[in-house]
Amino acid sequence: MEEKVELSRQQQKSKETKERIFQAAKHILQKKGYEELSIKNICEEAGVSNGSFYHHFKTKDDLLSYYIEEQPSIDPGLLEMPVNREEAKQTIIQVYLHYAKYCKDLGVEFMSGYYNPRNQALNAVIRTERPYPIVTVQTYVEKAVAAGIIHLNIEIPAFTTDIRMIVIGNVFEWCLRNGETDFEGNMRRSLGKYLDSTIE
Repeated sequence: MEEKVELSRQQQKSKETKERIFQAAKHILQKKGYEELSIKNICEEAGVSNGSFYHHFKTKDDLLSYYIEEQPSIDPGLLEMPVNREEAKQTIIQVYLHYAKYCKDLGVEFMSGYYNPRNQALNAVIRTERPYPIVTVQTYVEKAVAAGIIHLNIEIPAFTTDIRMIVIGNVFEWCLRNGETDFEGNMRRSLGKYLDSTIE
């Protein structure tokens, strides 16, 4: 019993350290920008050692992607098999509206730092396996297609790539305008038009 409590305490400490490192990175992004977001600066700001940083994250981009990819989970009930094309379309849009809300929670400064061409965590070819919204949507679409509920007029890899680019474009526009745009409305409209043209 004592061992279980100790493990829980250790997990709590690890979680707190991760959060401290993240808040340090967020503060640097807000005040100084991506250029100053070095591991050295993050560790100094967080008051942790380099070893502690590397215990939790491989790189600074891994740190940034952790907080994007580990977003609060989507209600599994939402991702049940759709009854028709329209329901499938609305579910996919809801997944990304959920993502847009999470982006807003993290803030424009953080997201502007994350959506940087130098952030290799954005590279779909080398990204780590975590619950990206796109992976969630791809699995959902594959099941619906296999069940014969929907049909795509393009291959699934091209479909998910297109969606990823639409979403990145919407996030970038929101960042570019410093949050002064209808983020959710633009996401809903652009994804809706694309899904209308590809889901049959």
